[in-house]
Amino acid sequence: MVLLLVLTGMGYTSFAQSDAKATAILQAMSKKYKTYDIVKADFTISANNPKAKINQSDKGVLFVKATANKYKMVMQDRDLISDGKNQWTHLKEDQEVQLSTVENDADAMNPAQIFTIYEKGFKSKYAGESKAGTKVYQLIDLTPTDAKKSYNRVRLTIDKKAQQITKAVIYEKSGTTYTYSVNTFVPNVKLPESTFTFDAKKYPGVEVVDLR
Repeated sequence: MVLLLVLTGMGYTSFAQSDAKATAILQAMSKKYKTYDIVKADFTISANNPKAKINQSDKGVLFVKATANKYKMVMQDRDLISDGKNQWTHLKEDQEVQLSTVENDADAMNPAQIFTIYEKGFKSKYAGESKAGTKVYQLIDLTPTDAKKSYNRVRLTIDKKAQQITKAVIYEKSGTTYTYSVNTFVPNVKLPESTFTFDAKKYPGVEVVDLR
């Protein structure tokens, strides 16, 4: 869950002070993404710092309503669910659900912003292309405009044809590298609105702690 802490505060705004090629790529990607309804992504989160002996990895599934601030992130040890106003953090081993407001949750990112993290507080720079098999990827480096951030660079890897993020690598000033890899991406999946709320009746014995 370490990456969730690193990405706190990334959200939405313009592409000011960025080079023209990077701006064009990011704007085209945003435009396409916002035509979707609900997207599903299988992902891997990892953290690495050889000096600090950190080598962690976790997998999960994310559902995001692209036209609203709603999401459900399912991981091995916890689920994050939000209806846009409230967030439920289901700690499975502890049999506990922490209910907080999205705005006041300072300990975790808003997963609905994963595919648009570049839209606030960054200068962007086109860093070339790479190839893997038949796929071509565009590389864009993001530099935070706030020098007080704990990281100094984010590198996005974008599928050129699909116009979507396949990887985001966050370089912490501490030397730790956090990688978020999108393994599969499926747009416009059909899910009921109840997906984005937590129904305590389905989890007998779970304690709901209201932190709002």
